[in-house]
Amino acid sequence: MNEQTMPWDDLRTVMAVARTGSLSGAARMLGLSHATVFRRLAGIEERLGVKLFDRSRRGYAPTLEGEDIAAVAEGIAAEVVAVERRVAGRDLRPSGTVRVTTTDSLLAGFLTPVFASFREVFPDIVLEAVVSNELFSLSRREADVAIRPTGAPPEALVGRRIGTIAQAVYGPAGTGDADSGPWVGWDEPMIHPALGRWMATKGVDARCVYRANTGMGLLAAVREGLGATVLPCYLADGDDRLVRLGDPVPELAVDLWLLTHPDLRRTARIRAFADFVADAVKAARPRLLGQT
Repeated sequence: MNEQTMPWDDLRTVMAVARTGSLSGAARMLGLSHATVFRRLAGIEERLGVKLFDRSRRGYAPTLEGEDIAAVAEGIAAEVVAVERRVAGRDLRPSGTVRVTTTDSLLAGFLTPVFASFREVFPDIVLEAVVSNELFSLSRREADVAIRPTGAPPEALVGRRIGTIAQAVYGPAGTGDADSGPWVGWDEPMIHPALGRWMATKGVDARCVYRANTGMGLLAAVREGLGATVLPCYLADGDDRLVRLGDPVPELAVDLWLLTHPDLRRTARIRAFADFVADAVKAARPRLLGQT
């Protein structure tokens, strides 16, 4: 095997299948169809004359040969990303693209107007918003900046705590209290362990009749009368289809962080974006704390 017989596209295909453990996952990662990845992998194995993956109901597990190729591809990918970061870090003017990952609740309930204002001030910067309730890998350049509530940001990233988000119990309009009646909750409690513990302590987790894995999904459920739940105050206050059932819960307040990779923190467009968002969050402090 050499560089001529193993082009980068083939290496990326093997790496993607090894990372995701499936053809469908590799297809999503590569932006290709399932059939294309299947044909490409079959062609690679045929040219090399070796089996790169063991297929089973659990997915695709790399053989020793597959692991060897995937490791080489990961090393090349890491070098490519490092070069991209170094080149991007030399940018001296606020232009280019900033790819931002955040939660659905923050994007829909707070950040989109901030992003619109940012674009007015910096028209040469293109924003790309990626919604995820998990922290994207900034080291792999899946995103340049992450804006999300967390109590423990990854040590490999740099950034700043730009605010605090208060949370309270909300029910459908007309609800008297949260001591009785149904609740709705997160489908993936490990995303918000503090909330899961609080709900279990209060005995409301056992009363959940509906669960969703997004904040906007929970908001929609309360609007439709499915039950009460805990929501960020910036998202639920002012919604006439909801009613707040008490003051914000102190133990559920969470810090809001803006994070990026160390190689990008001095890039002009990243600095401009980070400073603008931080100022917007500071100006909206009462709303984030549920004081308006």
